Amino acid sequence: MEDLVIRDADVIDGSGADAYRADVVIDAGRIVSIVKEAAAAGCQRPRATREIDAEGLVLSPGFIDMHAHSDLALLRDPDHSAKAAQGVTLEVLGQDGLSYAPVDDRTLEEVRRAITGWNGYGDDIDFDWRSVGGYLDRLDRGIAVNAAYLIPQGTVRALVVGWEDRAATPEELDRMRRLVAEGLEQGAVGLSSGLTYTPGMYARDAELTELCRVVGSYGGYYCPHHRSYGAGALEAYAEMVALAREADCPLHLAHATMNFGVNRGRAPELLALLDRALDAGADITLDTYPYTPGCTTLAALLPSWASEGGPEEVLARLTDPATAARIRHDLEVTGSDGCHGVPVEWETIEISGVGDPALGDFVGRTVRESADLRGEAPWDTARRLLVRDRLGTTILQHVGHEENVRAIMRHRAHTGGSDGILRGSKPHPRAYGTFPRYLGHYVRELGVLTLEECVARLTSRPAARLRLPDRGLVREGYRADLVLFDPQTVAAGATFAEPRRLPTGIPYVLVDGRFVIEDGRRTDALPGRSVRRTPL
Repeated sequence: MEDLVIRDADVIDGSGADAYRADVVIDAGRIVSIVKEAAAAGCQRPRATREIDAEGLVLSPGFIDMHAHSDLALLRDPDHSAKAAQGVTLEVLGQDGLSYAPVDDRTLEEVRRAITGWNGYGDDIDFDWRSVGGYLDRLDRGIAVNAAYLIPQGTVRALVVGWEDRAATPEELDRMRRLVAEGLEQGAVGLSSGLTYTPGMYARDAELTELCRVVGSYGGYYCPHHRSYGAGALEAYAEMVALAREADCPLHLAHATMNFGVNRGRAPELLALLDRALDAGADITLDTYPYTPGCTTLAALLPSWASEGGPEEVLARLTDPATAARIRHDLEVTGSDGCHGVPVEWETIEISGVGDPALGDFVGRTVRESADLRGEAPWDTARRLLVRDRLGTTILQHVGHEENVRAIMRHRAHTGGSDGILRGSKPHPRAYGTFPRYLGHYVRELGVLTLEECVARLTSRPAARLRLPDRGLVREGYRADLVLFDPQTVAAGATFAEPRRLPTGIPYVLVDGRFVIEDGRRTDALPGRSVRRTPL
């Protein structure tokens, strides 16, 4: 007797092929047989210790979140329904060039403070690792869903060079190359950068190219949050394409949006750039989330010169009146590089979370709205928040365009990523709703993609980028990371007003053959583990 048989499912196998009816048998965490049209053929039907009647449900591979910020959430929150309930069975962590390995004691403290807005400070976490392998071993103690890890280039630079805006010395570059190689040998799948975040943004292209040469030699990929998604966005994309080609390294473009007023309607220009590169033989993929607003920290908008030296130096500059006035001019007049070269529009900056509960009245309002209530300039409100919250404030940035979102998600290199920050009183709903929103809103309601196309973009295509030999398809011998969903009712429950509502229409999710969602409820199972780079 096998462990489980899922009967009469409409299988969308992740390849892009049409759905078919089948019984799918699972044993010891793997798919052991697929019996197509078993009932109609009148053949002997497989038996198991447990059976699920999947009439009316689609069975697909588990969804792969190509851009996740659950680096601490997976350790802090065993439930992790934010992702498990969406059908996510694998997340890619270490994004945007900043995470918690490799570090030493100094760097760990600096990084914890720098990305408090993404993950919290981590008072409730025992940081008992320093290496990439140590972090992956920590995940292997048991988590809700599987996780892969990108080596964060900004963290590596902080460890070796510090937080200064200068070129690395030859000796420093050699050490960074060694750290990247060690992280890949320990199981990382690639390298990420945050080129509008310090200190990663201080790296010149030559430095990044040398690190990417190492990544490519190990069969990993480079995942940059590049230098601008606003003014100069197309040039920033072209820079990354050229860099990856020079380094002979596969490229995956993180949250590949075209935002701000300067880019309205310009997605076709980006896609033409990518098509030219792909047709010339480049290895490129990208991910997007199916929403228009972005999400980051309020401190991320600051100009790079104001962020040099690390969090304590930033706070010192903000409390100095003359320096604060210069920061304000860069933000509101010049267009800070932290705000993608576009002068900030305070009416588009909504506070989504604060570290200090005493600042909770700001959450859910734009900076301009809070400033008007207090009878002060928006910069004064923003500055107060930055200082009092010690740079821990998260924001939504309402600067996207729906036509760009739809155009990019149709592209042949597209995959799905939530970019979900789980912290804050009113987080971006993409953290809880990305994958069911693709299936419900963009497939069923709008018809932007067919169901088969969409499932492939959320499963086999990202699995191929991660070089996973036994995930991303419903195939005999593959791991039983699977989702059962109702194509007529699947939908994101999360909204901007209620961003933590769970989705509907996803009654079953299996990770390694074990139910993490059963009858629409989270079980207590923790079958997730680290998914490590497959050696060449």
